[in-house]
Amino acid sequence: MSTFDARSAKRADWDPALVAIADYVCDAEITSDLAFETAHYCLMDTLACGFQALDYPACTKLLGPVVPGATLAGGARVPGTSYELEPVMAAFNIGALNRWLDFNDTWLAAEWGHPSDNLGGILAVADYLSRKARAEGGTPLTMKDVLTAMVKAHEIQGVLALENSYNRVGLDHVLLVRIATTAVVTRMLGGTREQVLNAVSNAWIDGGALRTYRHAPNTGSRKSWAAGDATSRAVRLALIAMTGEMGYPSALSAPTWGFHDVLFKGREFQFQRPYGSYVMENVLFKISYPAEFHAQTAVEAGMTLHAAVRDRIDDIETIVIETQEAGCRIIDKTGPLDNPADRDHCIQYMVAIPLIFGRLTAADYEDDVAGDPRVDALRDRMTVRENEKFTKDYFDPEKRYIGNAVQVFFKDGTKTDRVEVNFPIGHRERRAEGIPVLKKKFVDSVSPKLADGQWSELKSLTADREALAGTDVDDFMALLVA
Repeated sequence: MSTFDARSAKRADWDPALVAIADYVCDAEITSDLAFETAHYCLMDTLACGFQALDYPACTKLLGPVVPGATLAGGARVPGTSYELEPVMAAFNIGALNRWLDFNDTWLAAEWGHPSDNLGGILAVADYLSRKARAEGGTPLTMKDVLTAMVKAHEIQGVLALENSYNRVGLDHVLLVRIATTAVVTRMLGGTREQVLNAVSNAWIDGGALRTYRHAPNTGSRKSWAAGDATSRAVRLALIAMTGEMGYPSALSAPTWGFHDVLFKGREFQFQRPYGSYVMENVLFKISYPAEFHAQTAVEAGMTLHAAVRDRIDDIETIVIETQEAGCRIIDKTGPLDNPADRDHCIQYMVAIPLIFGRLTAADYEDDVAGDPRVDALRDRMTVRENEKFTKDYFDPEKRYIGNAVQVFFKDGTKTDRVEVNFPIGHRERRAEGIPVLKKKFVDSVSPKLADGQWSELKSLTADREALAGTDVDDFMALLVA
């Protein structure tokens, strides 16, 4: 750590945490085939989420240029639309689509988050650069470049989250999207190590969004576009750095004014491992249910119990949900739920729907389903408590489990089996089971919104990892235009 003389204006050395990010982005070669294979599926899954979000007016009303008419011919395309935008606004559009339904990949550690949120900035910049290069007679980027950037962005966001909880000081995890996207996008733009350092230091200086919009009594739809905002801000900071704008070496560690003192209660960041490809290799996919990840296995348990309770809903005395500490802290929610954003972060709601209906889809968070009186009646009979084993396995780096258990007790003294699920279908331990479901999610989400010829070509391309990796980015993005 640098030492400081409060009277001296001499600039400090670069904070080691900033140097580690810049060195990784500029110098690391990704050699893990598992990481690239997972990134391939992550790309498909994230696009599926974005195409599903096109069905929701609350999302689509935010898409397009920042003001009417501010389009850019030859700019970055927004999948599922006809928009061509400058890369900052394109990143917002893509990021908002990908995150809207809370259905894209997840990373759980001391901090949680959704590393594929970074794809908003990565795809926007890659398409913009590729179209510009082609127009000027240059060489476009390939999808291998996009996949590499995805692996590195996942790694930066995930490693920063392993030992450092930003939510405990009230900051939202999209902070890490801004940091990761800034780093990889600056490098994609041709940034030097110094320019990456400058850009990332500015990203930390931006501070972080408050988690206010994720928690009662203020839960709201900003949580669905916050990642788009973060990844687009990252692109803006990268472009600023490319002009030669200066950076701030002790952005983290400066006494009084640095991130550690101002926003992290004076603590320095802790690191469990160096940057590599660990995060992409172990990322969690939300394949079956658009639900906050701490509740994924609770939903699965509820689905298992549906047949035993669907005809006895009125006879239920109580329902016991066991979850991890993070689940108790983040999604244990009682009282009225005001909107879909409230409901998809309430473990009681996410268990009630499968118990009653035997399903959980994005549409089940809307008012017409939530208005069924049985839903709140069941929520009122639920008890949520921590299971310490689930918490221990959640933090174990060799497991990364997200355990939940559900049991239903009836008024006549009978009860269902206690159904425990330790990790969901999107976990690495269930990859073989999960990938076919992920592929179906991609087909069901994307194919109805594209012309037959486009879909046929896209389907063939995504079925061949080598062919996809070798495809020029602008050619790939052309297949996504609707």
